[in-house]
Amino acid sequence: MTDPTQTLNDAQLRVKALATLKQELGMAATLRFLALINQNSTDYVEISRQIYEGQQLDEIFSRAKQNWKG
Repeated sequence: MTDPTQTLNDAQLRVKALATLKQELGMAATLRFLALINQNSTDYVEISRQIYEGQQLDEIFSRAKQNWKG
């Protein structure tokens, strides 16, 4: 696995994400997942709530600051 702090360009991210989905879900479920994502609008606010649930705001910002490459 590559260094998680490494910045990936869009093509690299797409390839890595598809490979991970295929490895974890199998090809049929990966294709099904991609079809679901493309046909339904995505609620990024709800996704963010689920990802950051139980974490303190200062903890999230601290981690973001550590990984900022700007």
